[in-house]
Amino acid sequence: MPRIAPIAWEDLNDEARQRIEAGVATGMYRMTLPLQIVAHSPNALRGMDEGYKAVFGCSSVGSRTQELMRLRSAQIGACGPCSLSRKDDSLTEADVACLVDPALGTYSSEERLAIMTVDRMANDPEALDEAFLRELAEVFSVEQIVEISWYAGQLIGGHRFMHMLDVLGNSEPVIGATAPARAEAVPV
Repeated sequence: MPRIAPIAWEDLNDEARQRIEAGVATGMYRMTLPLQIVAHSPNALRGMDEGYKAVFGCSSVGSRTQELMRLRSAQIGACGPCSLSRKDDSLTEADVACLVDPALGTYSSEERLAIMTVDRMANDPEALDEAFLRELAEVFSVEQIVEISWYAGQLIGGHRFMHMLDVLGNSEPVIGATAPARAEAVPV
């Protein structure tokens, strides 16, 4: 059980249930449990959902690059569920394995730089300097640089938040009553 007890599916308010169902239907969400925790704050759930919708399936850098960034952030944040789920069918297990050291993968220069943005955002924000921006500008438009940077920040923060929640933990919740919750996304 996560550190904050999820709201039981039947106790979610209509807006939360509709947002989660819509996200599952599009493939944006593969697991409902984290959202059932975030639903304790309608504002947080709205913000999370709208942030995901802003880029899911409509990224200016493409879904493959976006997915590589998401998976690298999941690795850094030790987010097991996110590390295992795939939202772009073009990725191979070799693609995912090489995320730890992008120089070893067969990534395009755009993909490699996007992965590096996630790494630097998480581990060395001082390296997101003028020289790195110039390097990004060699292959990306300003729109894409802003999107990649914003998305990297969202990913890193989101995965740190999921790590704090210990979504798949097996201890009793620290906050909230134990409630039955769906751990798997199922057709809703």
